[in-house]
Amino acid sequence: MARLSVNLNKIALLRNSRRTGVPDLRRFGLLALQAGAQGLTVHPRPDERHIRATDVTMLAELMRPFRPAKEFNIEGYPDDRFMRIMQDHRPEQATLVPDAPTAFTSEEGWKLDPAEAALATPAIAALKALGCRVILFIDPDPSVVDRVRQAGADGVEIYTGGYAAAFRDGRHPPILQRIGETAARAQSAGLVVNAGHDLNLPNIPPLMHAVPFLAEASIGHELTADALEKGFAATVAAYAKALDGQTAG
Repeated sequence: MARLSVNLNKIALLRNSRRTGVPDLRRFGLLALQAGAQGLTVHPRPDERHIRATDVTMLAELMRPFRPAKEFNIEGYPDDRFMRIMQDHRPEQATLVPDAPTAFTSEEGWKLDPAEAALATPAIAALKALGCRVILFIDPDPSVVDRVRQAGADGVEIYTGGYAAAFRDGRHPPILQRIGETAARAQSAGLVVNAGHDLNLPNIPPLMHAVPFLAEASIGHELTADALEKGFAATVAAYAKALDGQTAG
């Protein structure tokens, strides 16, 4: 069984296209938790194109009665602004991504070369001192896993965007095998194994078969797109069931 952490970025992006506060991010966060999500994920970028700093504060307060059973996951690039947000809210999980604050989306993982390690290692130590589980976003590359462990992180989130793209064309077995190898290497190193990016109801079951010990998937874009057809609460429930190994209705 893997936990579903619903990423609310796309709900916030839609809201930000108007000045009416619609859709209400708080309401959708609560709906997700009530429908079976085991957590909420946000990525408060400096330009606030979707999640705003005030959203993080609001969602932390919303989740107070649910935590720590249902976890708050804040992801981002470990600059000074991000670290201040983490100190203020101390989420159960901090997912660090290596992309610059102006990047379109997170599509490349940490390589942890000397320059990246010099940035990530002290951030990991500071976040762990706050009580956060620290996860590093990585590509499906087993060779990176030992460097993740050496940097002091608690786990990895394996980037599944390439897998999702290949799945659409039926070309996914090689990259899925690579994901499985990376996950197995991480598990053997004592690391938590998460996954995320473009996961959906069709491509989750093969991923779960390849990585049966997957701890969590953070899903937002595809879930939100499906919700336009099926309704938000029903879609969250279907994704939670899929990650639990059940047949989605």
